[in-house]
Amino acid sequence: MEKTADIVIVGGGIIGMSIAYHLAQKRAKGVVLLEKGMLGEGSTAKCAGGIRAQFSTEINIRFSLESYKTWDRFQEIMETELDFKKVGYLFLASTEEEWAVFQSNSVLQHKFGIPVELLSPREIQHRWPYLRVDDLRGGTFCGREGYAGPYEALSGFARGARRGGVKIFEETEVTQILRNGNQVAGVRTPRGDISSPVVVNAAGPYAGEVGKMAGVEVPVQPYRRQLFFTGPFPHISDPIPLVIDFHRGWYFRREGAGLLISGPKDNFPSFNLNVDYDAMVEVAENSIYRVPVLEKAAIDRGWAGSYEISPDNHAILGEFPGLKGFFLANGFSGHGFQHSPAVGRIMAELILGEKPSIDISCLSVERFARGDLIREPLTAFKD
Repeated sequence: MEKTADIVIVGGGIIGMSIAYHLAQKRAKGVVLLEKGMLGEGSTAKCAGGIRAQFSTEINIRFSLESYKTWDRFQEIMETELDFKKVGYLFLASTEEEWAVFQSNSVLQHKFGIPVELLSPREIQHRWPYLRVDDLRGGTFCGREGYAGPYEALSGFARGARRGGVKIFEETEVTQILRNGNQVAGVRTPRGDISSPVVVNAAGPYAGEVGKMAGVEVPVQPYRRQLFFTGPFPHISDPIPLVIDFHRGWYFRREGAGLLISGPKDNFPSFNLNVDYDAMVEVAENSIYRVPVLEKAAIDRGWAGSYEISPDNHAILGEFPGLKGFFLANGFSGHGFQHSPAVGRIMAELILGEKPSIDISCLSVERFARGDLIREPLTAFKD
């Protein structure tokens, strides 16, 4: 176990590992990453792996486009097969309000060169005849989007980080953030203290708890979201886009020979990761309503993961005001996996005193105290 470090990263999920990798790429020395369990066993292991650019705020679009530079060349860069399936995202609008927002979003997305198509219900039915469209106002589709393997991505970042000299310790829980007045002094673990002038909170759903260890408030709470998987399902021909029924908060996509189908998200915070099989009733209703042929599907298994939700569904990035050396990379609200390449690079730049390649001033934790939240026309969809 290291006794001293230049930078300690708390959290071994995709965000912490991407930060570690990008620090290594910049030849930062003395980087230590601590994970209380096994790498990626938290939110990263339970995410659906979505990668998209159809966002409604400029900052998230910029994160997506920057991250694409890595996702599109992942095997070349990381020497790890990502298996990025570019089947597209299909968003469905059921109300006039949703359709108006989708159309407005497409204007912003086109400004950034994102090839989003606006589709009528008739066009949607022609291209994906298994979908029910009689209640739809329209939809948007971008064929550049899709999904990839979170484990493969994490493995690639971890391999690159280790190659660059990052020391990674699993099963090493941080129990306290050490301070010297208004300066971070290191971390305490059951295996001993590590002195360090920089500590990065990349603890995912536990970001708020790590903040408390440092004596500060990080406004992030964990919300359970359940996912279910069917057995082999040959009744819909490939490729199947990642279909999102925005109004119902439901989505599905292909997973192997079967399907991945989203279950309910809790409307209250908790660290509960149990699968509630009563939720399968809601899953079945939403599924059969939008894709009637899914009445032939059989759910084989399910799992539950945690979203790390911020008050405005946007990330919290930057050094905590009043506590020098304590950096936050939290609150991604369902978008951490897909934005991890951009976030890792930006945080590495910030930690090393460089100018961030994307302006993240709007994501400072101070925005909540000012009441300067990032507003979206509709509640952000979490995938």
